[in-house]
Amino acid sequence: MVVESCHDQAKIAQNTPQFTLLLDGLSCVACVAKVQKALLNLTGVSSAQVNLADNTALVTGVVEPQDLVQAVLDIGYGAELVEDENQRRVKQQAQQQQEIQQRRWQATVALVVGFGLFFWGIFGGQMQVTADNQLNWMVVGLLVLAVIWFTGQHFYQRAWLNLRNQSTTMDTLVALGTGTAWLYSFMVVLFPDFFPENTRHLYFESSAMIIGLINIGKMLELKAKQQSSQALERLFDLTPQTAKVVTENGEIELPLSQVQTAMRLRLQTGDRVCVDGVVTQGYGWVDESMLTGEPIPVQKEKGDRVNAGTLVTDGTLLFQAEQIGNHTRLANIIKLVRQAQSSKPKIGQLADKIASVFVPVVIMIAFISALIWYVVTQQISYAFVVLTTVLIIACPCALGLATPMSIIAGIGRAAELGVLVRDADALQKAASADTIVFDKTGTLTQGEPTVTAVYTFGSVEQKSAVQFAASLEQGANHPLAKALLAYAQNITLIEPSQFSTLKGLGVSGVIHGKKLWLGNRTLLQQQNIDTDIAEADFLTESEKGATVIFLAEQNQLIAIFAIRDPLRDDTVTAVQHLQQQGYHLVMLTGDQQKTAQAIADEIGIEQVIAGVLPEDKAQVIQQLQAQGRKVVMVGDGINDAPALAQADVSMAMASGSDIAIETAELTLMRHSIHSVADGLQLAKATLRNMKQNLFFAFVYNCLGIPLAAGVFYPLLGALLNPMVGGAAMACSSITVVTNANRLLKFMPKN
Repeated sequence: MVVESCHDQAKIAQNTPQFTLLLDGLSCVACVAKVQKALLNLTGVSSAQVNLADNTALVTGVVEPQDLVQAVLDIGYGAELVEDENQRRVKQQAQQQQEIQQRRWQATVALVVGFGLFFWGIFGGQMQVTADNQLNWMVVGLLVLAVIWFTGQHFYQRAWLNLRNQSTTMDTLVALGTGTAWLYSFMVVLFPDFFPENTRHLYFESSAMIIGLINIGKMLELKAKQQSSQALERLFDLTPQTAKVVTENGEIELPLSQVQTAMRLRLQTGDRVCVDGVVTQGYGWVDESMLTGEPIPVQKEKGDRVNAGTLVTDGTLLFQAEQIGNHTRLANIIKLVRQAQSSKPKIGQLADKIASVFVPVVIMIAFISALIWYVVTQQISYAFVVLTTVLIIACPCALGLATPMSIIAGIGRAAELGVLVRDADALQKAASADTIVFDKTGTLTQGEPTVTAVYTFGSVEQKSAVQFAASLEQGANHPLAKALLAYAQNITLIEPSQFSTLKGLGVSGVIHGKKLWLGNRTLLQQQNIDTDIAEADFLTESEKGATVIFLAEQNQLIAIFAIRDPLRDDTVTAVQHLQQQGYHLVMLTGDQQKTAQAIADEIGIEQVIAGVLPEDKAQVIQQLQAQGRKVVMVGDGINDAPALAQADVSMAMASGSDIAIETAELTLMRHSIHSVADGLQLAKATLRNMKQNLFFAFVYNCLGIPLAAGVFYPLLGALLNPMVGGAAMACSSITVVTNANRLLKFMPKN
């Protein structure tokens, strides 16, 4: 029942309409909260994930797309519906480039004016109002007003819209801070006699420089954001824009948009596959590292699948297109990565809750601090400096970017390493895991029984023994028969006569006039055939976890076959690596205890839980969790789905069943257990990076606000200049984004 429930939920999620909005005007986490609330308030919307790091919203629900756009426009932000990932990418890149250019010229103009006034004052210019320079300062004030409006109007416009919507954001703080600086200065110019002579200092340069510094910080932040999306953008670049289509009239080259299913396409050395399909002719090697992270090319021949974005390193192939456009495996991976990058871990949700009340609290602190300074000093200039600096330095940009930037970089890097993350919260949970439970078949092993040894007795040659055994099993469909037939694929088979199946024992038949028996030892014992000659080999192979099949001719044992599901090539080294990292490892399998223990001993796993039915696997996970363990479950089959759903973190092999992949939070695209270690290491690195970013953001505000409020005035003997506050605010955002981008270079320690 659990399996069906998980499957049904996955299907429901897949069938629910999903929309992507490209947003404009987001500046901090308060903006994110406003947009998300507006979208969730619409009837029919079941979920809305707004991402500050890439200015997008991912909305799920039965709703009219235009209603989503209008809901965002109504609260003062820009929104545009994008139909597919490629359209989103093109528009987003254009939007970012336009904003970078706009912020560049705005910063340049504001800083030229601001620094001009600043240096004029440093080199002897009169920065206080007198009867002689009052008119000059009035002209300067109006000039600065024009400058801060044309270079910072986006702050003031959104602050006004926020006020109309009874909310506050970073724009509110910037508009209040710079507006107060300019208004105070202009009031001094208009009514100088109203202010004490020693408080007639002007702060026009501060208004312009703060706008300039914040704009230049936004420009650098946008550039860093572009870099953080490189991992995902590289996936887009892997799909060629044209395809070589084979028709009755020859070969033609068509744009990718014109390729249809069932078309036959040609691939040659150096070509990238444009769509998913099945090879119909030819032979070659394909580099699938962009999908799986596995650097070794894979051999492809007739009947094998090829996937969009992979590279033909050698050979020529003809294949038939099956999945095109947004339905390719690569497109689905990109979609899942985008969804994961828009999701939030619990640590990020905590930051959002704090930030939701942050701006109103900062405004209150700013006005209270200014009032205290005025009461104590009776100097309105001191109160003004404190008010402006607190408002500017406390902008929560860094706080809003702290977790989204780490998530985008971490999940993008995971995709490059062959680990597909479904939800960002899985990374946080994976980082604290201490126990890893492995399914055996198809996870630690290859999932395909193989003949690993053949022992012959008397004068019988190995080829003859294999021929006899495979001839008896031809037409059978059980795993042991398939293993024998695969082993004999280059040997001519013989049609047996008098063939019969002996339930639970094996088969028998006549070949070349001789009676043959093939099955377990019980079958031969029932026929009174002596097996003592094979006892030593039988025990050796049984201890390795192999199933031993006996072949007898007439009343004489002539061969035994050892069949086992071989370990993946890197299972032993991967398990050792995980043990070195301190994880407690468990093998959970429905296989018999003896076979499971033999494989566990070979691998080096200490705890084995064998003979467990599929419906009981979830109960085993519960028991481990009851012991206080944080459990990661790694599986690949339908029978693993209940355990995957129960575990704290679930990982599925991409070669496994669809239900296992749909249930799992992380999908391992590489056919390697090393990717488990890679995923866990990256999870720890991502969580560590989030904590560092939150530390930078919180410490910055915890130190910056008291400093701006003048708490350290007795030690410093001066108040913090509002310009310094603007520069510090910009630096905090750049620090967070730059730190997150370090994840793009993360390399697992293997």
